[in-house]
Amino acid sequence: MKLSEVPQDDIQTFHGEKKALFAVDDQGHYVQTTTQGWDAEETVLREVIDDFEEKAKAAALRVRQQETSPIEYFMFKRWMDPLTLAQAMGFYRWQVKRHFKPAVFRKLKDETLREYARIFRISAEELRHFPGEDDC
Repeated sequence: MKLSEVPQDDIQTFHGEKKALFAVDDQGHYVQTTTQGWDAEETVLREVIDDFEEKAKAAALRVRQQETSPIEYFMFKRWMDPLTLAQAMGFYRWQVKRHFKPAVFRKLKDETLREYARIFRISAEELRHFPGEDDC
């Protein structure tokens, strides 16, 4: 994309912020510039965010029914998938998915729970004691 064609649609998802990207200047060189986003990006981002919110809501129900652990819920709330979370934790994806099992979750070491909590930007207590239906 040419530097003069970089859209500046000021999309809501960016909350007034800008993001960096590369464009081609008049001399044909790649240069870094900023954008406030464009409408097509807003549409896609909104769909992705809505999808994660739906997955989080479904995971919350499964946590309350003791079918999954709070790790799955908070993963979706932070717009992550098992692979992304595994990479952040330094685990394999299968290990993260195993931690979704309530029996395995209850046996996790405090150190592991604290690291999950750090990544989710919550306290380890919030992770251990998932809120009731009225609290979400």
